[in-house]
Amino acid sequence: MEWRQIQYFIEVARREHVTEASHALHVAQSAVSRQIANLETELGVRLFVREGRNVRLTPLGRIFLEHAEAAMREIEKAKQEINEFLDPERGTIRLGFPSSLASHILPTVISSFRARYPHIGFQLRQGAFHHLIDSVVKGEVELAFIAPVPTDKGEYQGHIFFSEKLVALLPTNHELADQPALRLDQLQHQSFVLFPSGFVLNRLVVNACKQMGFEPKVSFEGEDIDAIKGLVAAGLGVTLLPEITLMDRVPRGTVKIAVSEPELNRTVGVIIPTNRDLPPSEKLFYEFLQEFFTNLNQFRD
Repeated sequence: MEWRQIQYFIEVARREHVTEASHALHVAQSAVSRQIANLETELGVRLFVREGRNVRLTPLGRIFLEHAEAAMREIEKAKQEINEFLDPERGTIRLGFPSSLASHILPTVISSFRARYPHIGFQLRQGAFHHLIDSVVKGEVELAFIAPVPTDKGEYQGHIFFSEKLVALLPTNHELADQPALRLDQLQHQSFVLFPSGFVLNRLVVNACKQMGFEPKVSFEGEDIDAIKGLVAAGLGVTLLPEITLMDRVPRGTVKIAVSEPELNRTVGVIIPTNRDLPPSEKLFYEFLQEFFTNLNQFRD
């Protein structure tokens, strides 16, 4: 089995078309067909079936594709790590992050890091809580910002950088909009705008409401911070958000109000794998993060 065969197979599988794959690979169509045929002969199974001018993976072809893509990722990672060992300051950092940290923390940290290491690049992947953990475990990213930071041990470990409060966001014409602070049960008859069920911020808010003796009435849902802010600004409900998501600007048509009871906090930090060492460039970044937030916390104190 040759590297070229795997490469051709993956390209055909993704495009479901031999001619288009040959154009993308810049080789003759006959060469692609021949390598696929050789691969099928070696494996002793059919990987594709024809459907007119297109091709479709067989069930065994789909199984082989999953492993072939995983093998390609590992080889690319190996090449990257070799290059980084030769020069860690010219590598690429594969980093995951949640939407709640995208507008302030992520750009601030990356900008500061690139001021020190201008030749290191980034591959960024946004995802929800469990997706970020899964991406680190599988090696799709090497580390990920996350909130709250998971405390369970396994194939990853968390490092907490700071803790932040959750605050209420209300429309400006809301009856409680002029309050300096409020108890969560003062909102028990309101419509809530939340992340969908399964998102960590949804669970934090719902659990806090239950702690105060009521189940929130969720009228609208949004899958990112900006969507939720917009729905509140439109007067469609109230919400609770991490304070950092409102650090740069409170949206027009809304007011931010502290929650006095219960006290709502979440931890913010990163997770890294425990089943493998960080590549050199990612290790530089991880060490930089610890230094950056240690200095920032000292300044806050």
